[in-house]
Amino acid sequence: MAIGLTVIVVVVVVLIVLAFLGMFIGIYNSLVRLRNDIKKSWANIDVLLKQRTDELPKLIASVKGYMKHEKGLLENITKARTQFMNAKTMSAKARADNVITGALKSLFAVAENYPNLKANENFMQLQGRISGLENELADRREFYNESVNNFNIKIQSFPDMIVARMMNAKEQEMFKVAEADKQDVKVEF
Repeated sequence: MAIGLTVIVVVVVVLIVLAFLGMFIGIYNSLVRLRNDIKKSWANIDVLLKQRTDELPKLIASVKGYMKHEKGLLENITKARTQFMNAKTMSAKARADNVITGALKSLFAVAENYPNLKANENFMQLQGRISGLENELADRREFYNESVNNFNIKIQSFPDMIVARMMNAKEQEMFKVAEADKQDVKVEF
C-alpha cells in the first residue's frame, strides 16, 4: 500500500513539474514571438522611411524652381533627410522621421501658394507618392505600437514577468509623434 501511494505522489509531482515546464515554454515562446513582431514591424517602418527618403531629392528638385522664397524649408527637408540617412538607432531614425514629416506638411501647405507648381505633373505625382507613403507609415506605426504594447503588458503580467526577467526582457518604447507634428501647419501669404 505504501509503494502505491509513493508512486501516486511521484506521478503527481512529475505532472506538476511538467505543467510548470510547459507553462514556462509557452510563456517563453510567446515573449520571443512578441519581441520578433516588434523587430518586424520596425523593419517595415524602416523600409517605408527609406522609400520616402529616396523620393525627397526628386521632390526638392521639382519644387526648387518655383519656391525660390522657400529656400529655408527646402534646406530643412534636405537636412532632415541627411539626419535620417546617418541615423544608426531606432530612436534617432524616429526623431529624423518626425522632422521630415513636419517639413513635408509645411512644404505641401506652402505649395498651395504656387499655382504653377500645383499644376506641375511631376510635383503632383511625387506629392501623391509621398502622401501614400505617409498613410502606409501611419498604419505601420500603429502596428508597431500595438506590438510594443502587447509585449510590455506581457512582461509586466504575472506569471509572465518571471520568465521575462529570466530573459532580461526590457520594456520597449512606443513610436511617438513629435509635439511639433501635433500643431497646425502655418501657411503665410
